[in-house]
Amino acid sequence: MDLRVTLLAVPPLLPLIHAQFALDEKAVAALSSVPVLLLGIAAAPGAYLVARIGARRALIGGLATIALGAALRGAGPSTPFLFAMTFCMGAGVAISQPSMAVLVRLWFPRQVMRMTGVWSSGLLVGELLGASLTVPLILPLAGGSWEVALALWSTPVFATLALIVATTRHAEGEAVVTRGGGWPDWRNGRVWQLGLLQSSASLIYFGANTFLPDYLHGGGQADLLVPALTAINMAQVPASLTVGLVPWHVLSHRWTAILTGVAATACLPALVSGQPVLLVGAAAVLGFLSAAVLVVCFALPAVLAPAMDIARLSAGGFTIGYSTAFVTNLAAGALWDATHVPSFAFLPVLLGSVIILVLGPKLLAASGAGMPERARAPI
Repeated sequence: MDLRVTLLAVPPLLPLIHAQFALDEKAVAALSSVPVLLLGIAAAPGAYLVARIGARRALIGGLATIALGAALRGAGPSTPFLFAMTFCMGAGVAISQPSMAVLVRLWFPRQVMRMTGVWSSGLLVGELLGASLTVPLILPLAGGSWEVALALWSTPVFATLALIVATTRHAEGEAVVTRGGGWPDWRNGRVWQLGLLQSSASLIYFGANTFLPDYLHGGGQADLLVPALTAINMAQVPASLTVGLVPWHVLSHRWTAILTGVAATACLPALVSGQPVLLVGAAAVLGFLSAAVLVVCFALPAVLAPAMDIARLSAGGFTIGYSTAFVTNLAAGALWDATHVPSFAFLPVLLGSVIILVLGPKLLAASGAGMPERARAPI
């Protein structure tokens, strides 16, 4: 939960931050997307750090970085310091995330799949809490100050950090440098296919979260901000359960990817329709679809790669996926600024839908062939 809740506390507060600093849409996109970029560019170094010092120590360092960055984002306040602390917070998330799979295997060796589902659901719950509770609960507690509201969200991160330090111990032999040091093989076409498919989930999810607040505020529908963001993030939670229950031969069927891409594309007219029910409903569908694609992408490296290359493939997917989402969101914000056409902000959602339609059937079909054997193999 701590790896997402501080990130998703920002979109509900963007109108306040925007007004105070007179940010343009490129800056708004950068503020929301800098942590996403760091999840990409720091994925491989994060995995390498886990290999050098151990997963528990990497997690402790990452949580401390998240907590301090999140708490200090509003200090000053000044635009450079806000971006610097957001960068710090994103780096902490990037350090922490690669450690989770390792800790699941160390702490729950006989419940790997179940506990992977638990921590993946924790990501989605963190996104839901940050998006849905910031305005109605945290902002009033902060006296209407967005700076204090952001700092308050660092409290659960500090609490988790204290619990990890107090209740767990470093395991000898935990830090093991694997073949290739955890660095992705950029010559492997599968790395790029996985990364781009993973980017589709981020493009849809972060694209909607980044631009919906200003889109609704500028269109005189600010009252829909909380319902829309809540719908996006609440719909993600049942998606992880659904993916876990659906047989892999269904998930890996080409028509599953095609229908997912078509459904995501069909949400775009509803987002710009101005109709509250359609808009909030489309937000919920996009949240569900983006989470379903992301959870499938979390599983794909274990299906597509030999055991020794799973970490490398996964890190490469994170790097390409999150970096693509960052650049695309930034470009969409610049296009909105240049054209003054708000609907251009949803181009990331359109691109994500197209990627699912193009790459999804091929990659899932390739995974379907090896799933029965590898699903039964020890992890």
